[in-house]
Amino acid sequence: MVKIGIAGGSGYGGIELLHTLLRHPTADIRWISAQQHVGKRVAELYPNLRGFTDLVFSPMETLPANDLDVIFLALPHGHAQKVAPGLPPGLLVIDLSGDFRIADPAVFERFYGFPMAGAEVQKEFVYGLPEINRERIRTARRISNPGCFATATILALYPLFQEQVVRGPVFVDAKTGSSGAGNSPAAGTHHPRRANSLFPYKPFAHQHLPEILQVLGKTDNHLVFQTYSAPFVRGIFSSHYMELTERLTADQIRCVFSKYYGSEPFIRWVADKPDVNYIRHSNYVDIGAVVDETYLIVWSALDNLQKGAAGQAVQNMNLALGIEETTALTLPPVHP
Repeated sequence: MVKIGIAGGSGYGGIELLHTLLRHPTADIRWISAQQHVGKRVAELYPNLRGFTDLVFSPMETLPANDLDVIFLALPHGHAQKVAPGLPPGLLVIDLSGDFRIADPAVFERFYGFPMAGAEVQKEFVYGLPEINRERIRTARRISNPGCFATATILALYPLFQEQVVRGPVFVDAKTGSSGAGNSPAAGTHHPRRANSLFPYKPFAHQHLPEILQVLGKTDNHLVFQTYSAPFVRGIFSSHYMELTERLTADQIRCVFSKYYGSEPFIRWVADKPDVNYIRHSNYVDIGAVVDETYLIVWSALDNLQKGAAGQAVQNMNLALGIEETTALTLPPVHP
């Protein structure tokens, strides 16, 4: 059995981790923290877990690092970089925040709004996107889980950039459900504001943009990246518009993606058009495309709390511990 702790277990990412790990056959969840709910039973805060766990939220100070095999850090941005440096070298650390995704401290500060504490520690972290970094994840002890928007956009563009078939700028229009903003109500995220609305936020300044550019590598293709708050709870739908270097047919585009993702367990090529309704509560990513002479649109859809956060974190844990990669992650999407 794998002894597991979850730091920051009361947020949507942390509780999604617990929900996923409860069906993992080798997971022994020993500890879960939530500073604002210390002493409260998990099922009291999340009644959907009644009868599935007797865990009680503990203070962060009681983290039993030496008695765990894995610690998931599901903390707000800025907190993991204070915790990670003091953790034992042999402990598998998987961070779900943005603290260790960006290599350049100046870029990190520009997009996150505060200095990177512990740039040396950042160098120990491997970027946890299995479809492009699987072999490094297998031997990692420190893993930085990708952002949800970054996962959707990187997976949509990576094969095309690798094959160098894109010319000029790429325009990205990415929409997210309200759960991506966390479980603390705020002016722009509570239900009455979002239920019948669609609005942009963070133009040219979203923190996932430098992460995307860093992973895609040096390229002449400028990325115009705009995110939107959408009137649904779970899911990301990302549209990517670009010009090709030459005329390619729909079959040729499909072959490009098949070359890179043909054996990937969680990427599904959609002959029609993706829909967030058909990936909810799952670790799957649906990708589809349409081409008109030399212009191409690629769509990607994923669940922001699963493949965009907790599901991908468990996928990374499986890889790093030599467990079958898909363990606990193959439940089909929920619809309706």
